[in-house]
Amino acid sequence: MNSRTPVSVETLDAVPGVVVLEQDPHALRDNGEKRLEVAIGLEVRLLRKHLALTVAELAERSDVSVGMLSKIENGLTSPSLTTLQAISHALGVPISQLLRRFEEERHAHQVKAGEGVQRDRRGTRAGHQYALLGYLGANSAGVIVEPYMITLNDESDVFPTFQHDGLEYLYMIEGIVEYRHADTVYRMEPGDSLFFDADAPHGPERLVELPARYLSVISYPQRGG
Repeated sequence: MNSRTPVSVETLDAVPGVVVLEQDPHALRDNGEKRLEVAIGLEVRLLRKHLALTVAELAERSDVSVGMLSKIENGLTSPSLTTLQAISHALGVPISQLLRRFEEERHAHQVKAGEGVQRDRRGTRAGHQYALLGYLGANSAGVIVEPYMITLNDESDVFPTFQHDGLEYLYMIEGIVEYRHADTVYRMEPGDSLFFDADAPHGPERLVELPARYLSVISYPQRGG
């Protein structure tokens, strides 16, 4: 198949080696007034599910029709203050809670070249240098992501038994490392990547060519809150 030829999602499902993503990385969201409706709808849906209520049950509690609730949750209509008040009372939260996602700030964290924060992690005990490249902490996505630049040199030890929550992505930049994940060893050369469940034992098992540098991106669920 010519890589430049556009194909449908249905066709992609049948192409070996092609993964169809659930989310379009180039998707656009409506700006302006629609952002408010989408934010309110998302908060209503999350609060309803937190209370284990169906749309019909929330409709009965709030005296708002099922159809209207469905439109609100999908960000398709601008509800009146009276309607929002009825829904907030039915959910047991102040009306301001329904506006929370619209009002909260969104953050970005830039790290200039050579300015990554050195951070102690389990790997530092094995002589692995970790430079944290960014950190957002608590966020609306509910996922913590920690990007590191890891450097291995002549003083580094092998340590193929790291284990922690979440997923990890490695991208090899320099050097050659044989990297173990569970029962399989992968030869990692510049340009190679590895994506895996970090709950299984993993880590560099043999340092073939040093110095070695690779990007490690760890993601795990946000706790509490």
